[in-house]
Amino acid sequence: MLKTIITAAMTVCVGLGILVMSGCESDAQTGALIGTAAGAGIGQAIGRNTTGTLIGAGVGAAGGYLLGNESDKNKTKEKNQSQMSQIQAEQNTVTVWITNTNGSKVPVKLRKDGPNFIGPRGEIYQNMPSEESLKMVYGF
Repeated sequence: MLKTIITAAMTVCVGLGILVMSGCESDAQTGALIGTAAGAGIGQAIGRNTTGTLIGAGVGAAGGYLLGNESDKNKTKEKNQSQMSQIQAEQNTVTVWITNTNGSKVPVKLRKDGPNFIGPRGEIYQNMPSEESLKMVYGF
């Protein structure tokens, strides 16, 4: 009994050591690695033989991979949605360059919102503002 517990503990420790030393690039890979180590330890504890350890490792790897793969899919979906939101925001942005009295130029980004334009300070323009009207607020 004690030998089985020691073997299971060593299997888990070796698996965790491999996990720490390996640089998994995805959650699917990390999940498979963790699942393999956990499954091997559980398989050894239940079966108390090499066959149990190998079956546990295989089942753990498959389960860990499936869970990690779903996590990867969700992260990709969130990243794509974020990129789409950023693209839409950029498409609804107009930049007006204001020339100051010293010749320097200042960009003023206006966000299109329906028929209105919203300035950086939250001011609302019913029509596209001219450089002169923006210069009073953002230039010198």
